[in-house]
Amino acid sequence: MLAAIIGACIFSLPWTLGTVAEPGLAALGEQQPSGPRYERQDRSAPRLPPVWATSDRYTPAIEAVAVDAATRAEADRRGTPYDHLAESGFTPTAEQVAANRPHYLLGTDHLGRSLTARVLLGGALSLLIGLAAAALSVVIGTLYGAIAGYAGGVVDGVMMRIVDVLYGLPYILLVVLLAVAVDGALGRWQSARVAGISAATERMVSESLDALPPEQRTDEARMEAVGRARTQLGSGELTPAQSQAVNLVTLLVAIGGVSWLTMARVIRGQVLSLKAQPFMEAARAIGVGVKRQFSRHLLPNLVGPIVVYATLMVPQAMLQESFLSFLGIGVKPPLPSWGNLAADALGELNTVRSHWWLLLFPCLLLGVTLLSLNFVGEAIREAVDPRLSTRRAGGGGGGK
Repeated sequence: MLAAIIGACIFSLPWTLGTVAEPGLAALGEQQPSGPRYERQDRSAPRLPPVWATSDRYTPAIEAVAVDAATRAEADRRGTPYDHLAESGFTPTAEQVAANRPHYLLGTDHLGRSLTARVLLGGALSLLIGLAAAALSVVIGTLYGAIAGYAGGVVDGVMMRIVDVLYGLPYILLVVLLAVAVDGALGRWQSARVAGISAATERMVSESLDALPPEQRTDEARMEAVGRARTQLGSGELTPAQSQAVNLVTLLVAIGGVSWLTMARVIRGQVLSLKAQPFMEAARAIGVGVKRQFSRHLLPNLVGPIVVYATLMVPQAMLQESFLSFLGIGVKPPLPSWGNLAADALGELNTVRSHWWLLLFPCLLLGVTLLSLNFVGEAIREAVDPRLSTRRAGGGGGGK
């Protein structure tokens, strides 16, 4: 199950990010804008249920969408405006309606976007952020714990007291503060950059006008100079893609930057235990350097705990990302995430008409993925930890 979910989310990225045109606009005489598939809006098909879960409750809406789509297709075929064909009393045949019946595997949202594409891309983003944040926390925790355990004494005491203090602070508060601080710093940097570019533009325009004779310093010449300066310098503002990239990097740094505490404690304990082993005492006795002790003796013996806790950190980071996105702090629209998809779906649950599929599928996939990742991490921990293997073998022998 886990392999199927991860494979579907990751290998479907070319499809979900592929560029397509919005349907149904040619017949209306409007230009068809193109965009990624996860943002593709079908204006005539909002809040449609999954194709396999249709019922009499949603049949009128589905039939209305099919009739509208058939009318638009006929208008495109005839080359006439959609409004003229609809006002002429045209009624599509049953075959035309059946051919244009919508088939959305997981339904659509309030904008007519395919929930399948959005759930797949949201899962890929959640998985990638979870893996990146877990890798960052493993690196920080391993280095911090190894230095504290190897140094010992006062250094160890001070470093671990810092960990204890961070443990006492609310985790969500730290992540929110980091995210807000980065957003504020980015906003100030962007404002300063825009102001600097504006000043440079004015300077270039003044220099261009000063180089012209007085009779040629017209408004047209000034506009041309401004256009050349802006083309050369740019606006200074981040593009939507750049803003989304900065938001994702901020999120994974915020999650990974505060979730390394447990890893640091585990690695410190392992290093303290390894330091007292005879092979480490022999290495120090023959004059092996600290760097070589870490690379040739300590790190190979720390691979097991690192792999185990890294595997367990991935679902933790994914859950934290989904929770932050649910609160509106994590992944920002229009990018989907299982967390913000669930948050958007809460408003679709009501006593009049409940669009249950919008909440069910993001939450179901998130729960199954987290549960599967925890099972995988626990299995790896049991396979790597010799004490658990010995205890299990001893228990089996006693039962016989």
